Amino acid sequence: MTEANAQADLLRHLQDARDALLWKLEGLSEYDVRRPLTSTGTNLLGLVKHLTRVELGYLGDTFGRPFYDGERAPDWYRDDAEENADMWATPEETREEIVGLYRQAWRHADATVAALGLDAVGQVPWWPEGRRETTLHHVLVRVLADTQRHAGQADIVRELIDGSVGWLPGNDSLPQADREQWENHRRRVEEAARKAGGVG
Repeated sequence: MTEANAQADLLRHLQDARDALLWKLEGLSEYDVRRPLTSTGTNLLGLVKHLTRVELGYLGDTFGRPFYDGERAPDWYRDDAEENADMWATPEETREEIVGLYRQAWRHADATVAALGLDAVGQVPWWPEGRRETTLHHVLVRVLADTQRHAGQADIVRELIDGSVGWLPGNDSLPQADREQWENHRRRVEEAARKAGGVG
């Protein structure tokens, strides 16, 4: 596979994951896109905000292409930000603002890949001294894996909110089944778990 093909392949899969994540917000109220559904506060809009930071950091700052060059970065993006500031949205931050910034981050990241190529070398400022140097290829794979991981979390969070499931519009990648079939399947899995675990 040529570098151009590898690059296009990685970006295509990254875009699929980006689109899958944003689809999980569609049709939900402001409360539902923001509410924490795990003990660590995982929420849909926070996942989008976090991945915005991931793309701007890894596919911008790391390669000397800062998105906020010459302009003040938001507090949640700065090095001295409070812990987990990029994992949730304040009441003042709108969904449109966060989603719009995520889309800008895509364009900035894609432009970095197009301009530099996979063999480009960068420095990840937040990695330990002596281990900061890396290639764009390595970073792009890392960002793709991180985005897919968080899109999977969004799948589960969305299912907990309203039962909606699936990968992308028109391609849910699930077996065709109605509600009763899924309930029967879940019941069967629960029974197997109880039996294996010795739970009465």
